[in-house]
Parts: sequence; structure tokens; C-alpha cells
Amino acid sequence: MKQREQWGTRAGFVLAAIGSAIGLGNIWRFPYVAYENGGGAFFVPYLFAMLTAGIPFLILEFGVGHKYRGSAPQIFAKLSRRWEWLGWWQILVSFVISIYYVAVVGWSISYLFLAFNQGWGVDTGDFFFKEFLALSDGPMDMGGIRWNIFASVAAAWGICWFVLFKGVKRGIEMAGKIFMPLLFILVLIITVRAVTLPGSLEGLNWMFKPDFSALLNIDVWVAAYGQLFYSLSIGFAIMLTYSSYLPKDSDINNNAFITAFANCGFSIISGILVFSVLGNMALNQGVGVDKVVKSGVGLAFVTIPKAINYMPSPGLFGTLFFMALIFAGLSSQISICETCVSSLMGKFDMNRKKAVTIYCLVGLFAGTIFVTNSGLYVLDIVDHFINNFGVLATGLVEIIFLSWLCKLELFQEHINHTSDFAVGSWWPFCLKFVTPLVLGYMSIANLVGDLRNGYGGYPGDALFYFGWFLVVMVAVIGYLLQATAVTVPGEITQAVELKR
Repeated sequence: MKQREQWGTRAGFVLAAIGSAIGLGNIWRFPYVAYENGGGAFFVPYLFAMLTAGIPFLILEFGVGHKYRGSAPQIFAKLSRRWEWLGWWQILVSFVISIYYVAVVGWSISYLFLAFNQGWGVDTGDFFFKEFLALSDGPMDMGGIRWNIFASVAAAWGICWFVLFKGVKRGIEMAGKIFMPLLFILVLIITVRAVTLPGSLEGLNWMFKPDFSALLNIDVWVAAYGQLFYSLSIGFAIMLTYSSYLPKDSDINNNAFITAFANCGFSIISGILVFSVLGNMALNQGVGVDKVVKSGVGLAFVTIPKAINYMPSPGLFGTLFFMALIFAGLSSQISICETCVSSLMGKFDMNRKKAVTIYCLVGLFAGTIFVTNSGLYVLDIVDHFINNFGVLATGLVEIIFLSWLCKLELFQEHINHTSDFAVGSWWPFCLKFVTPLVLGYMSIANLVGDLRNGYGGYPGDALFYFGWFLVVMVAVIGYLLQATAVTVPGEITQAVELKR
């Protein structure tokens, strides 16, 4: 049996886990979600969600990955041969995310070069949609490949290949030790400058002014759980894989708390950065901050570039901002890809170099659709469906399996044995009741909403092929992969961990 790779240091693992958790969504999604859901009051449900769902789930995945030491399919197969399919379902969800997420990293690389002289011009929206992406009339009108974007995406895949090729200690850990400090330094520099801009305080007031009446709205609480769940990289095999490389004497609970609070802190700093810049932009345009607030790609590639145009030293600010986006995106992309590479190595008994090379080449060409003229439309649909009916669904099934069908107290015993402080009765309660109820409610609400109203005004055929059909095929293929034998080191432990 091959010896499994390990992290060289505790700091290396923590930085890699933080790098996986911190991604593009912390910068372009969290500030808007907070603004839309009570401003400063949003931090009450957000902190509550972190303590009752985010951290408990993260501790569980760290503990299970550390105890059973394998890829996600191997871990679930060790618990029960009949549940190996769950691991493959998660891996396929991760694969789909990796091939469209890297497209946004590619856009960021392109915009880094544009930032030197504000190559996006005055009308940043017209440039992004019509010149840079050259958007077609709809998702089914693919047109041709945008070769300049393809080159940037290929560069992102090349960086990812290089890091994964080097392995856990010399590749992923080293990248985390470089990317994460640089990311925090860049964001802090930009934030310090942003809060000194005219109008920045007005922008911050729009984000942080508390509306405590929002706490009576269940949708605000659901938004807090949703933001946290998507942000922490839980429920789709990443943290299971990363924790499987931990040495035996690792502190599970401390690592989970550090990762969760670092992710939360970065999100708040990003909110300060974004709304300071938006406040300055609103002042220069003579409008309210609410007139310029956006989220997602519109914020990162249209609104922020326009705001940069109004700033002193726009070239420097733009360069730093898109460097930060690249570091945040790459650290998450690497973690998603490693999850899949680890499973390939276990399934087909491949060495790392072969598995990484095959995966990155397949990912590059499979994701070509996202660099066509309809790429943004397809990305938007796939992202919506794979998150709402892929990530949420696999996370819900995983939490039910591990907390209800397995002996949760054995996981708790292992986790507490390896940690400086123990988790008590609140931990199994949150995992058995709070987290499944919230994820279940979110899954049902999303399903009902999409069946009733569709999504984004896209035509039915596009929603079928890039949405419903995709998520069903991911689940079906994941189940079929269980039919072939998986390489499972060690003995099957289901007699101990599964309830009878």
C-alpha cells in the first residue's frame, strides 16, 4: 500500500484550507449579501450560522478525512461499500465547478494586464460584454472561441498543473504559503487606501448600518447559512481530501475554528474594501450608493473597473485588485482540482504526475464552452444549478449519512482525542438537526422556485441542457462509478461505524 502524502506543517494545511474557503465569492458576493440582508444586523445570523452549521460541518469533515485518510470515494467506501457513490457524486460536482470557475480566473488574468492603463475604457460595461466577451444573443448561440480568453484560461490551468504536479507538500502547501499572505497583504493595502477616499464612509454606512427588523425575516437567516455553506468549501469533498493529508497528531477542532474565522474575517475586510470604493464612485457620479451596488461578475469586471477610473493612481489600484482576485481564485481552483486528482489516483492507481496531467488537459478542453461567445450565459446557468442542486444536495446527503446512519459519537471521540479542546453536546445536535433542516429547506425552496419561475429569464432548452440535465447526469454517473472496484487501502470499517 502506498503511503499517503502529508502536509509538511500545520500552518501549511491551515493556509491551504483557508485558501480553499476564501475565493471569488468572498469578494464579490458576501458584501452584497450583507447589504441586501440587514446590513450590520446580518452579522448576527451569519455568526449564528457559523457556530451552528459552518464550524460543526467543517469539524466533521476534518475529522472524518483525518480518520479514514483517502479520497472522498475511498472514505465513503470504507464506511460502507454501498455509499461510495456519494464520494463520486461530490467529485463530479467538483469537476464541473473546476471547469467553469477557472474561466473567471482567466478573466481576472486578462484584466490584470488591462489594469495597467485602464484598457477597459470609460464604458466598462460595454467593454466587458461587447468587446471582451463578445456576448452572443443567448446561451444556445455559441459562436466561436474567444482565443484571448482561452489563452488566459490555459495560463490558469498551467499554474494549477504546476502546483498539483509538485504534490501536497512541495506544491499545494508551498502555494498556500505564498498565495495567502500575498492575498491578505494586497487586500489590506487596497482597503487602507479605499477607506481614505472621499465618499468611502457613506459607502460603509450603506453596508454596515443595521436594520434589525431584518432579523425577523427567515430569508435573511437562510441567506446567512447559504453564504457560509458555499464559502467554506464544505459538502463537496474538498475538506475531506485536504484533511486526509494531515499527520496523526493534528488538532482538528482548532484547525476548523481558525479556518472558519479567517474566512469570516476576510469576507468582512472585502466588504469594507468594496463598499468604500462604491461610496467613492457614487460620490463622483452624484448618485446614491444603492444605484451602483452590484454583485458577481458585474461587480468585479464592470462596477469596480469603473470605480477605479475615478481613483488616484488607477493603474496601481487596478493591478492590486485583480492580483488579489487571481490569488483568491487560484487557491480555490487548486483545492477543487486536488479533490478530483486524489480520486483519480485512488480509483485507477495512477501516480500523481499522470493524474494531474490528464485532469488538467481534460479540464481545459471540457471547459472550452465557457470561452465561447455564449460562455457567460452558460457559466451563469451551470453555476446556479450545480450550486443549488449539486453542492447543496451532496452536502445534505453527506450530513444525513454521517450524522444519522453512522455512529457520530465515534467520530466525536476521534476528533476530541486529537484536539486541545473537546466539542460537546452542541456539536452532534447541530449536525443532526440544525444543519440538515437548513440545507433541506434551502434545497426545497430552490427547487420550487426554479420549477415555478425558471432561472434568469433563459430559454427552456438552455435551462434543460445546461441545468437540469447536467445535475441529473452528474448524480447518475456518480452512482454508476460505484459499479467498478475502488482502491480502498485498509479494511472496511462499516461494522464499527455504521448503525445497525
